[in-house]
Amino acid sequence: MELVIKRAAPGDLEMLMKWRMEVLREVFSVPADQPMDELDRENRRYYERMLQNGGHIACFACVDGEAAGCGGICIYEEMPSPDNPCGKCAYLMNIYTRPQFRRKGVGEAVVRWLAGQALQLGISKIYLESSEAGLGLYKRLGFVPMQNMMKLPDA
Repeated sequence: MELVIKRAAPGDLEMLMKWRMEVLREVFSVPADQPMDELDRENRRYYERMLQNGGHIACFACVDGEAAGCGGICIYEEMPSPDNPCGKCAYLMNIYTRPQFRRKGVGEAVVRWLAGQALQLGISKIYLESSEAGLGLYKRLGFVPMQNMMKLPDA
């Protein structure tokens, strides 16, 4: 099995959008016949802006030439602190492997590649949210639960 990770470029916008909508439909259980026009528009705007300015790095995973998975990191700055003196952060998201390729190292390769990109940029605060299905993978890769995080629902 040949597994190749390819960095997405601005010219890959249509492929990025196809993957993003596939991920959103599966993760949020959105039926195939339910329109997502607004989400499509907003995600397209996000990619157009953030791929150009370096605020997002995305990749595709191919197994033997077939599209198998994807992922991305949102790069941003927060105020520097003792646990993150440079203030740079990388939020891993959209980590997804198509069902027929799961448990074959695709997700691990995507996460390692993305984390490597963040580290090359001098970013040491790398974090993510996980589905139940992804917890084992992320724990194996060294991710640990974050303490004291909260969210304001319906904001």
